[in-house]
Amino acid sequence: MMAGMIWLDWLAYLALLLVIVAGLIINLIGLPGLWLVVAAVIGYAWLTGWAYVGWKILAALVVMGIVAEVVELLAGSAGARAAGASKRGAVGAIIGALVGGVVGSAVLFLIGTIIGAVVGAFVGAAIIEVVLGKSLEQSARIGFGAAKGRVWGMAAKTGVGVAMLILAMIVGFPGRGRAAGPIRALPPTTVPVPATTQRA
Repeated sequence: MMAGMIWLDWLAYLALLLVIVAGLIINLIGLPGLWLVVAAVIGYAWLTGWAYVGWKILAALVVMGIVAEVVELLAGSAGARAAGASKRGAVGAIIGALVGGVVGSAVLFLIGTIIGAVVGAFVGAAIIEVVLGKSLEQSARIGFGAAKGRVWGMAAKTGVGVAMLILAMIVGFPGRGRAAGPIRALPPTTVPVPATTQRA
């Protein structure tokens, strides 16, 4: 019975890796792929009876996902602000990156998404700054800052995703055996009988 469970664990592990890789690809096109990674690990833990993955690992993955999302979201606007953008220009960089990622995905999957998000951050920040009255040169410089920030944000989020993949691969590896198996019967215990005093 245990051998059959291990084979099922291996199948679940293979499915886990495939879903995580898909999550990393989805992440590159601007969708919440890291949360697909978290969902895949939860599903794997449930299928294997929590024999490999515990709540601490899941909590760590959730924290990593939140940090990655925040970094990616703020990176483009931070790059624009560092180049002198206004708050509206920073928001324009975020919106432009989202729109550019969607348009790029429609043109060319994956590569087009990355290029679209970067170009969108540039265009979004630059247009807002031009509308607010800044010169074309200054607006372009702000746009370049937003694009550079977006690149760093995507790189950081992808790096976190790879770290999540490695963590899931190590923790969920079935080759190290199940950490929690069937409950074994406890050995019988002997209860000492108090000695009785004999009367003369």
